[in-house]
Amino acid sequence: MFYVYVLKSISFPDQMYVGFTNNVEQRLTDHNAGNSPHTKKYRPWTLEFYACFKSEKTAFEFEKYLKSCSGRAFMLKRLL
Repeated sequence: MFYVYVLKSISFPDQMYVGFTNNVEQRLTDHNAGNSPHTKKYRPWTLEFYACFKSEKTAFEFEKYLKSCSGRAFMLKRLL
């Protein structure tokens, strides 16, 4: 299974991060440990949303969509 997830910074509530993985719990741990240069300065993170997909391609496309302007608007209005 493949997951698209949305994290929200506890320290900086306006900061959100959208990612893609096959292990959500491990990725959250990695982000909070500072193992990702893109999220390190906004630690700690909390998991706000995740979706599960059978297809890696579909998950990747959904992640890409959520990172787009219209996808971000959809995420803020419908998912969070």
